[in-house]
Amino acid sequence: MGISIWQLLILLAVVILIFGTKKLKNVGGDLGSAIKSFKSAMKDGDQGSDQDAVQQNKVEQNESKSSTTSESVAKEKDKV
Repeated sequence: MGISIWQLLILLAVVILIFGTKKLKNVGGDLGSAIKSFKSAMKDGDQGSDQDAVQQNKVEQNESKSSTTSESVAKEKDKV
């Protein structure tokens, strides 16, 4: 009891009569550009999060190196 092909064609004809082909073309173009910009934003967001993760790892490594250096300096002071 789904929608048949004839019902879809009649619906399409009514929509074309109401809105016109030019208006539908503009809506289709706007929808396509919106989807394209959304995909590019998602792609940029993924790359940005990867870069953030790499930068965070570098910061953590630098912090661990500085804490190791601080610990070794403290041990040397204890020895003296």
